[in-house]
Amino acid sequence: SHPLLYPPGIKCGGVLSAPSGNFSSPNFPGLYPYETECTWLIVVAEGSSVLLSFSHFELEYHDTCAYDYLQVYNGAARDRGNLLGTFCGHSPPPPFSSAWHVMAVVFRSDRHVAKHGFAAAYKKDACGGQLTGLSGEITSPRYPESYPNDAECRWSIGGASGGGPLTLVFADFQMEGGQGCGFDYVALFDGPTITAPRLGRYCGSARPPRTISSTPHLLIIFKSDFNIGGRGFKAHFYSAGECQEVFTTIKGNFSSPQYPNFYPNNLKCHWSIQLPPGYRVKVFFLDMELEGRSSLTGGCDYDHLSAFDGGTENGSLLGQWCGRESLAPITSHSNRLLLVLHTDRNTAKRGFSISYVGVVPMNVSCTRTDFHIQIPVQSLAQLERNRIYLGTPSCAAQVVGRNFKIHTRFDTCGTESQRRNNTSVIVSTLYIDFSVGDQEDVHQYEVQCEPKRKEASVTLIAGPDPSRLSQAEHLVDAQQWEGEAIDAREIKSQDTSDIVFISICILAGLLMVIAVVGLVLL
Repeated sequence: SHPLLYPPGIKCGGVLSAPSGNFSSPNFPGLYPYETECTWLIVVAEGSSVLLSFSHFELEYHDTCAYDYLQVYNGAARDRGNLLGTFCGHSPPPPFSSAWHVMAVVFRSDRHVAKHGFAAAYKKDACGGQLTGLSGEITSPRYPESYPNDAECRWSIGGASGGGPLTLVFADFQMEGGQGCGFDYVALFDGPTITAPRLGRYCGSARPPRTISSTPHLLIIFKSDFNIGGRGFKAHFYSAGECQEVFTTIKGNFSSPQYPNFYPNNLKCHWSIQLPPGYRVKVFFLDMELEGRSSLTGGCDYDHLSAFDGGTENGSLLGQWCGRESLAPITSHSNRLLLVLHTDRNTAKRGFSISYVGVVPMNVSCTRTDFHIQIPVQSLAQLERNRIYLGTPSCAAQVVGRNFKIHTRFDTCGTESQRRNNTSVIVSTLYIDFSVGDQEDVHQYEVQCEPKRKEASVTLIAGPDPSRLSQAEHLVDAQQWEGEAIDAREIKSQDTSDIVFISICILAGLLMVIAVVGLVLL
């Protein structure tokens, strides 16, 4: 760590463990010394929070605070995921409320230009304050114990870089009731002050509905009167931008907040992929670096990314990951998939980048001579039939009832014979063109038939880039074509390799007979 470079005799930094206190830059209110680094660690009782405020602030100004600066951390210092902000110049930092019982403040000066510095005060369990993270939790004073009488708290949420509208969800709510909520209440405002439009006023024991602001700011006011209390409330908030997104397009991509920079600590982010009925969701992990596994349990106990089938956390768990891993793609069993990122109080990393593709529902079967492909029209409702073709555009789908159908012989539509695993297979590419305007978006599926066994399969290929995605798996189970009456032409079209072999055998037999007859005549 950087040595403390300040003149002897000047107190600088330390651990502050009293329920409340004050601290300031060295020499305050005089000029602070050059080349100084101080760290104050505020530690109050477990279960409490810290409210930090600044009464005076004057540091050397720089547009990125590269010279002299003050940093506030939501927890132990030097963990970038806990950084609440870096400040310099003459504008004091807002009041900060910590998410738990530890807060750190770091002051640093360089070798030029000294100012008067800062004076700060803190106290524990003061309710309200400025919350700037992408997500967090707030509770009424003393929760889950009964809240005090004559309390008034204001939480101003917002101001995070890149933050979008805010979502507030109440996990628990029990307060004194009353018509019009005139006694104890929680009021929500769609902005940073009470002049903003009011989003709601709540009391009693019914949990308030999920609330979404229209701006990146949300003001929460809690007020209690002189008697009759309750357990109070517990609520979570998160930015609806980077940390809470819903995708309904056939393909897309997203990443952890602030990627490829370190993600914040204390997050719970949701990405919900919701596709039309019949589709499945295939997810590709392009990059992943989270906090590693626990050395005690070997599990992802700290930061982790989880995938749930069916779109809710009650769905079956498709996987849970942490650390730095190269992951194989995963495919949902339904048309909905939920990804949840959970980060704890410390040790942030680069995060992740993900892309997904909707797997079109289709039925692929084959005989010894033909491919049969069937896709429900409702799955591709916006597409003309000529946007769906096998091999070449001339082999476009027909609309038969409620399905797009392609029924084609192996000797057409760009099919080719290959040998895979010492087996003769027929292979072609099915194209589904989702392009709009200049945005090319062609999805490709490889269809394959093993004629002898009449088994077909289909595999997703990356679109619009035709290079195959790594570890693409069979998306449709092999299907046996069953029919009581065998088509006459199917009997005629035996595997050509078998016919050639039989022909060679007959010719060899004739030559042997001629040779034997010739010897006898001689």
